[in-house]
Parts: sequence; C-alpha cells; structure tokens
Amino acid sequence: MTKTMSIRMDQKNYEFLRAISREERSDLSKAVRDLVTRGRVLLAVERYRKGEASPGKAAEVAGLAVGQMMALLGGFGVRMRIEQGDYRQGLENPAKVW
Repeated sequence: MTKTMSIRMDQKNYEFLRAISREERSDLSKAVRDLVTRGRVLLAVERYRKGEASPGKAAEVAGLAVGQMMALLGGFGVRMRIEQGDYRQGLENPAKVW
C-alpha cells in the first residue's frame, strides 16, 4: 500500500532534491523515496556499528534480508559481532525450511 505525505523543507534541501531528480531523470517523489531508502540503510549500519542493533534488527531497519544486511555491513567494512548462539540459530533455520 502506498501512502501520500506532505513535507516542509528549507530551500537548500528542496534545490538539492530538484537537482538529484533532474540528474536521475525522475520526479521529486522518486528522489525522496530513494534517499529515504539509502538513509534507512545508513541508519542500520550505524546502529549495528555502535552495538545498538543485532544483524536481524539492522536488517529490519534497512528493509533487507539478514544475509543481504550482513553482506552490506561487510561492504562498509563493519566487522560482524555474531555470538555462538546466533550462529547456531542461523544454521537451524534452513533445516526448518527443508
């Protein structure tokens, strides 16, 4: 389901969004959606890096699968902090599916 919202922003940010949308040859709405998606990913990476989120919670914040989030964290140079229990649970999950 898609929701519509209205936002207020300063002139500099509006001009930035207009420039991005022109570069991408898209509309303002798409530019905002893309930046929100990227912001979610960066927020998830930051929270995991600070120890404020588990891999699962970070994936939830980013809107990604846990495996995708783990690969993304590696791409950002973030070391994984997986405890033995988390690792074992990860091994059990595929067994449940099969």
